[in-house]
Amino acid sequence: MRWTLTATGGADPAEVWERYAEPGRWSSWSPQIRLVSTSERIRPGLRGRVDGVLPFVVLDVDEAARRWSWVAGHRPLRVHLEHAVVAAERGTRTTLTLVGPPWLVLPYLPLAQLALHRLVS
Repeated sequence: MRWTLTATGGADPAEVWERYAEPGRWSSWSPQIRLVSTSERIRPGLRGRVDGVLPFVVLDVDEAARRWSWVAGHRPLRVHLEHAVVAAERGTRTTLTLVGPPWLVLPYLPLAQLALHRLVS
């Protein structure tokens, strides 16, 4: 199934994009992430691990459009995530679309929504 979350906040869109583009910064706005195993900037094919156990691979990055997608986990514990950052009237709006099994994604939605709000604040 597919779910989309949105958050709007006062942070500058360029700064919000950088918070996404540098995995080492993910833990600063996403409370469920403590550590990311790569210090590289996101790019197609980049592989890493979140908190040492959750593998991920970046599928697509469009820096100009400030969009990127990735998959995290192993089947059947695998989720496809798509992110977008756009300028809002006063700050930034970000969206996160998650595609995966409901039993896996639904419990994660409240944490993801909190992370998005922190990302754009």
